[in-house]
Amino acid sequence: MTIDGDDLTAVRTRYDAEVREAAQPDGAGARVERVGRVVRQSSPGPGWNGVLWSDLDEESADAEIAAQLAFFSGTGCPEFEWKLYGHDRPADLGARLRAAGLVPEPPETLMVGRTADLALLPLDPPAGVTLRVVTDEAGVDLMTEVHTGAFGRERPRLRQALLDRLRDEPETIAAVVAMAGGTPVSAARMEMRPGTAFAGLWGGGTVPGWRGRGIYRLLVAHRARIAADLGIPYLQVDASEDSRPILERLGFAVLGTTVPYVWTRP
Repeated sequence: MTIDGDDLTAVRTRYDAEVREAAQPDGAGARVERVGRVVRQSSPGPGWNGVLWSDLDEESADAEIAAQLAFFSGTGCPEFEWKLYGHDRPADLGARLRAAGLVPEPPETLMVGRTADLALLPLDPPAGVTLRVVTDEAGVDLMTEVHTGAFGRERPRLRQALLDRLRDEPETIAAVVAMAGGTPVSAARMEMRPGTAFAGLWGGGTVPGWRGRGIYRLLVAHRARIAADLGIPYLQVDASEDSRPILERLGFAVLGTTVPYVWTRP
């Protein structure tokens, strides 16, 4: 059963309130604070830095952007991200961020699905494929190998963040690797926060040569069953153009769009 009509508006409002405005730190050393008219996270080391939510208008936007630039440049972090959603205001916020020196990355589609429905998807892996739950450094290294093969780049900061999360807050992450014999061919993770109705699906990727065999769907179903057992009603994805049609076929609905605007230290 898909989410539509008035339900979508209510779910998006709840998502904004719980996941963005009332955001929780995504790592043991991270700090989330509401300052002025934004909610931001700052993190030490390899952690994520950025703006999660804002309540701006034409009069306040430029000053708030300047304030966040000053803050994050002052912390010494290598980069920060302003996560802009299509329904954020003012309507020209993206143009204002670009004018301030932030660079937009490819847009993503904010999608949500009902966990109870997604948990009913079949869990039959393709022939020769098994799932390995990630709980240690060896598993994280397998995930890193997949991400490099699937997305064409190494992400050492993500590797360290995953290791930290598994060590410090293992109850907030569920990670899995699909193995073909001894070779990792797909990987994904789910991030959860107490008291929220949403679990986020992240990092789903499959190496070339193993795409189109249902592994992505398998990893969604695997994580949906974990979320269902935990009583989490919704799964949320920032979907790429490649994953959006797959997710729509699985029953995910579109809540809007999101564009990461990134500032990188000169």
